[in-house]
Amino acid sequence: MDVILTRAATHFITPLTYQSVTGRRAWVDADLWGSEGHVRHIGLGHAADLLVIAPASANTIAKLAHGLADNLLTVTALAASCPLVIAPAMDDGMYQHLATQANLETLRQRGATLIGPAEGHLASGMVGPGRMVEPSELFAHIRWLLSRGGPLQGKTVVVTAGGTQEPIDPVRAISNRSSGKQGMALAQSALDLGARVILVAGPTTLLTPVGVDRIDIQTAEEMLRAVLDASSRADVLLMAAAVADFRPSSPAGQKIKKEAGIPTIQLENTPDILAAVARKKAETGCPRITVGFAAESTDLLENARAKLSAKKLDLIVANDISATDAGFAVDNNRVTLLDASGQVESLPLMTKAEVAKAVLDHVVGLLAES
Repeated sequence: MDVILTRAATHFITPLTYQSVTGRRAWVDADLWGSEGHVRHIGLGHAADLLVIAPASANTIAKLAHGLADNLLTVTALAASCPLVIAPAMDDGMYQHLATQANLETLRQRGATLIGPAEGHLASGMVGPGRMVEPSELFAHIRWLLSRGGPLQGKTVVVTAGGTQEPIDPVRAISNRSSGKQGMALAQSALDLGARVILVAGPTTLLTPVGVDRIDIQTAEEMLRAVLDASSRADVLLMAAAVADFRPSSPAGQKIKKEAGIPTIQLENTPDILAAVARKKAETGCPRITVGFAAESTDLLENARAKLSAKKLDLIVANDISATDAGFAVDNNRVTLLDASGQVESLPLMTKAEVAKAVLDHVVGLLAES
């Protein structure tokens, strides 16, 4: 990563600070003409895969919109052929000004990606739009833009995440301990490989990865409809959600009052989503690859193999939910991968992001073979 600091930026932070963090020299206006036999801005512009300007002031945005090149940053922007990302940051009045809005629209029409600004307290003491988006959000956008062109480019991957909630009455539900972390990690990993990702998610407070098309559901019935619709035009289905196996057969229309005594709740089976997907796949051929997950407390491999066969899966990811250091609501997982050819691969304790990468690497191989 190369860093270019404008003269104004050096009043806030020194080039040495960036050099210490990145391990590479930070460039300033004094470096506009290099001494290595080429013009500095040409080297920086041509070497870049992505040019990110953050925070982007109203002045810099105006220069970019009108093709001005009076410092190292703007002349590099003219020389660069890579995508441009701009994260505006300025006072509310400056941002709302017609000139700034016109400049931003000009840059947008030229293909620049504009991220933000966010609303909040500004340096002037006012409150409104103008804050630069948080670095974590900016990084998520950068990560998504850089992932385009990966081995899953042009492929659609459907991921399910989290648990379902089956209503008992308007305020109570049967649910489970799934946090959705593994499903979200799978969605991010598929994005990183260039896929278009559709996420079917149960109730969760986790942030959705930038670039994902999210469908929110609550019940198993709602997940069934969403999965069948999305997977009918998908290449891959990653069924990581913890779908409830049972639901109340007759949910109460009003809140059940405790004064009425302990209620008797009759349960019935929820729809079998993977079985429905298997039937649809036999008719249409979609999704090409179906991956299931088996969360078991006993007979892990035996139960996983049975599910792999019964649901006609290409791959199943099995994990022992009785483990204290992995599984539900934590950041780690220990899984075993079993595929339809009979291969078994036991993975060590990993972060859920690492597990997701291992699963998606396997999926890329299965797609190549299909």
